[in-house]
Amino acid sequence: FCVAQNYAQHAVEMGSSGREDPFFFMKPASSVVPVAAGTVQPVPYPSGTQSLHHEVELVVALGRCGSNVDPARAEELIYGYAVGLDLTRRDLQTALKAKGRPWEIAKGFEASGPVGAIMPREEVGTLVRGGIRLSVDGEERQSGDLDQMIWNVNEIISHLSRHWSLVAGDIVFTGTPAGVGAVVRGNHLQGSIDGLDGIQVELV
Repeated sequence: FCVAQNYAQHAVEMGSSGREDPFFFMKPASSVVPVAAGTVQPVPYPSGTQSLHHEVELVVALGRCGSNVDPARAEELIYGYAVGLDLTRRDLQTALKAKGRPWEIAKGFEASGPVGAIMPREEVGTLVRGGIRLSVDGEERQSGDLDQMIWNVNEIISHLSRHWSLVAGDIVFTGTPAGVGAVVRGNHLQGSIDGLDGIQVELV
């Protein structure tokens, strides 16, 4: 599950504003690319786009099932956290949005969701704040803090659980801070969140 436009500044750069109800899209299992800590994972540049964008995100891994979960208890479903990348065919997304069509071809393509090492909540604690950053070839592109989320992790899980029965093994991309932009083949992307192992990929 992925939450769209969940940081205020990114919502503004994408044309929205304010604390609007969260909305979601999905990536299939074929989107997920596990990235081991300390390694640089090759990720293919996808076909059909001239504008591939980076989005660094906190990824939440669920360890328990739940439906209609109260926000105050949503934390109980969390197994752990990871750094993730939501790669986006922005040109296709823009064209689809203009026609009111679904985004799947722009968001749910193969290898569009690299995910770093999942670190258990019992080891790293509950993440509610901390720096989140992404650099491309050593140049910082995105920088924010988890406490800038419009909808926090517990609220996200609660909203999701009203519409889907969540199960252990589900992962949730929680949105990206401002600064998204285009990348090309050969770029080295490095994402980090305070307290978690970082993620490194190279577009090939």
